[in-house]
Amino acid sequence: MKLKLAGYHGGEVDLKSIDVKKIVVKGGDKFSFTFHYKTRDIIKNLIQPEAIGALRTALTSEFRSAQLATTGFDMSFERNGEKIRLKRTEVEGREAPSGDHDRAKNRMIDAGKKPYLHALKITGADGNVLSGSQDKFRQINKMVEIFAPLIQAIPGDVPKIIDMGAGKGYLTFALYDYLVNVAKRPVEMVGVEYRAELVGLCNEIARQSGFDGLRFEQGSIIDYDARGADAVIALHACDTATDDAIFKGISSGASLITVAPCCHKQIRRQMESHPNSTSTLDFLLRHGTFLERQAEMVTDGLRSLLLEQHGYKTKVFEFISDAHTPKNVLIVAEKQNKPADTQAVADKIAATKAFFGIDYHHLERLLNA
Repeated sequence: MKLKLAGYHGGEVDLKSIDVKKIVVKGGDKFSFTFHYKTRDIIKNLIQPEAIGALRTALTSEFRSAQLATTGFDMSFERNGEKIRLKRTEVEGREAPSGDHDRAKNRMIDAGKKPYLHALKITGADGNVLSGSQDKFRQINKMVEIFAPLIQAIPGDVPKIIDMGAGKGYLTFALYDYLVNVAKRPVEMVGVEYRAELVGLCNEIARQSGFDGLRFEQGSIIDYDARGADAVIALHACDTATDDAIFKGISSGASLITVAPCCHKQIRRQMESHPNSTSTLDFLLRHGTFLERQAEMVTDGLRSLLLEQHGYKTKVFEFISDAHTPKNVLIVAEKQNKPADTQAVADKIAATKAFFGIDYHHLERLLNA
């Protein structure tokens, strides 16, 4: 049923314990090892010979104790120097746990009985997630997991949330559903989308789902009137459209601004046209792949500084594995009551632009205008 190894004293830094269970995957039976470190967990699935070899090494020299539970007995293992103690205790009435590795996982959004998920082709008529939509569903749940507590912390009875460049509204629907129906936090949510056909589709899905506080409006991000917004969200708005969304959030005084940037052409073009200013990084930036990555980091780093200059505390992190989407960086900015040292931040922005040969950042130009 399960096995736990504890009392680690080997050479691997920060390893504390290992949990083992049997699982069933498409390739057959395997043993799932969860290595618990001080700050992270790592899972490795091993076939039986590999598992036995790993356990033999672990019990011989690396772990001082182990606890095994089976359907018929429990067994404890203790090693003190050269002395080894085994104790077996018979048990009755236990049922073997399911080893199905692909069983339904705990999610913020339950896939079953959600008309909007079916309408958006995330689930089939039976309520199960379609095979081609697994990554999208996982991404949606992760975003809800991140955004929901941030929005719940916003003061006020009914915060107004604007999703800029909402597209088909995958996140918009799921976040509204979770906040209103699970967390019982009433919100007003608006999805802003330029394509009129998507706006019509999403408004019809919202009506069919009974989401009275959710609506979609047609328009561009930069032209949308965001006054009164408590939170502004933009996922994968291309290049400077992300800056437009941040600008709208700052202009409206939103308590929360969260963006997942996509494309970074505006800064990259300037870096490419000023090769002399980056001579110290020439060994990197002469390679197109590294230049692209550097341009992404510089663009988003300047966005964070500009947000800080206007009174926001920022965090930048990967919100989901790049195995599911390469556009996996999220900037989270929360409005602070304490004013920032604007001159120090301005100096840092100027120094960064000078080093990389950047004449202007689109967000900076919007804010100055």
